Amino acid sequence: MTPFRPQPPYDWDALFALMKRAFASMEGRIDPPSSLHKMTAQDLATHQGEVWVIGKPTRACMVLTPKPHALHLGRLSVDPPWQGKGYAHILITHAESRARDLGLPALELQSRIELVENHAIFFALGFEQSGATTHEGFDNPTSLVFTKRL
Repeated sequence: MTPFRPQPPYDWDALFALMKRAFASMEGRIDPPSSLHKMTAQDLATHQGEVWVIGKPTRACMVLTPKPHALHLGRLSVDPPWQGKGYAHILITHAESRARDLGLPALELQSRIELVENHAIFFALGFEQSGATTHEGFDNPTSLVFTKRL
C-alpha cells in the first residue's frame, strides 16, 4: 500500500482514534503519560508539517516535521490488528524519501525509554541511538532519540 496525504474532507476523528488505539499499549508503561492525551483531531488536521496515512480505512499513519538538521518522524501509529505486517516499515521508507526530497540528511524520532520492543524495530531499520531527552519534572532521561542518516 502506498502512503498518501489526507485531503479535505477527511475523517480526522477516525485518524486520531487510530493513534489512540496504537498508543494504548503504552498506558501504565511510560511515565509521564503520552502527550497524545493533550492532542485533538483538530491538531492533526492543522499540523504544520505533513501527515501521511496508509489505507482506506486508515491502517497506519505518521506525522513528519522538518527541522534544520533532520526530518522528525512522530506519532508513528499502526492500528493494532495491522501491526507486524510491514506498515511501519513502509511509512519509514516513505519518510526517508520525503527527507531526501526536502534536502534533509537524516530522519529523527523519539521513543520512550520503556518501549524496548520499538527500539529493536528502529535499530533493525537502520536507526542509531543519538541522544536522550528528559521530560520536565524528571531527573533522568525519559525518551531516547534515534537518527537514521540518509
